[in-house]
Amino acid sequence: MSKSFESSRAPEPVGAFPHAKRVGDFLFLSGIGPRVRGSKEIPGVTLDAAGNIASYDIETQCRAVFENVRLVLEDAGASWNDIVDVTVFLTRMKNDFPIYNKLYAEHFAGPGKPNPTRTTIEITALPTPIAIELKVIAAVGNR
Repeated sequence: MSKSFESSRAPEPVGAFPHAKRVGDFLFLSGIGPRVRGSKEIPGVTLDAAGNIASYDIETQCRAVFENVRLVLEDAGASWNDIVDVTVFLTRMKNDFPIYNKLYAEHFAGPGKPNPTRTTIEITALPTPIAIELKVIAAVGNR
């Protein structure tokens, strides 16, 4: 038995899928990017006339992604500290990993933080003109 969740605060999914799905004691989030709900705005991204990335700020995108993940978790009845696994997709590992890794440590590692397992993968593109996306699993127990 599973239950789907749609956040009223996080950006709308870019396809026919829910923000999250609970199965048993786990909550599985769909890929979350740094977009803004109800708009085409992507924090930290400048697009050219053709809609391609002209430039971007990975720090701004990371912070926006982390906030969007938090919103989806909360709207599905979970919290940041419930996160047990994170898969990260970066489009420019060599350039962006050092900044991403620093911000990740600030948000996920250390006392009082979830310290989940993590996999980071470089990919050539994401479905929208973004440079980072997170796929998250949270353990929600019997809430």
